[in-house]
Amino acid sequence: MPAADFTAMAELRQSLIRKALRYAIFAADTTASAVTAPFDAGGVLQTLPAGYLPVGYTTTDGVTFSGDLSNSDVESGQSSSPTRSDVETDTATAAWVPQETNAAAVALYENLPLSGAGALPDLGTATWTWSRPKTPPTRYRRLVFIAEDLNKETGNAIYIVRHFPSALRTGREDEQWTRTAEISRGVTYQAYIDDDLGTDSQTWIDGPGWRDFAPPVTP
Repeated sequence: MPAADFTAMAELRQSLIRKALRYAIFAADTTASAVTAPFDAGGVLQTLPAGYLPVGYTTTDGVTFSGDLSNSDVESGQSSSPTRSDVETDTATAAWVPQETNAAAVALYENLPLSGAGALPDLGTATWTWSRPKTPPTRYRRLVFIAEDLNKETGNAIYIVRHFPSALRTGREDEQWTRTAEISRGVTYQAYIDDDLGTDSQTWIDGPGWRDFAPPVTP
């Protein structure tokens, strides 16, 4: 076998280190259409379906995607390590802390509808009021997370889009009123399988900066 060129073999590429230079979170009720094609055939980011509301500014911690993974192991007397292991649970969650008092941030925190009866009206058009129900409803949402980065060489945009087509609030942080900080409403949402899409989470990476990585077409 020929001698290895470690630099070539390692394929270290700084241009593939991604950051969320800008990002945004959007939420909708499940009556809105799921996101199935966030880019067109040319890699251009498309507008979201009707019904998605922006969450607005968040704290500098951004969005944390995490979850829980557990395996079911089979142990045998002749082996010190498991002789079989199967995935038991594999859940996906997203957590963030909104800083704005807008319809999406309040609705996601208080478990209110984002549209239709019971939804908060437009800013400044009417008094906002809500009450905690005697029996809290199980209210699923559609969530979209969009991050924008730049291609280091060309400066063109690269987008990462993640969609939770069916997400449920599984945690919320304390709401604190103080003179020295904004009123924030941190939440955690867990993704669940959407029957139509057959997945609990879908991610796309595209954009003109992503297409710039394509090898040149030779005539």
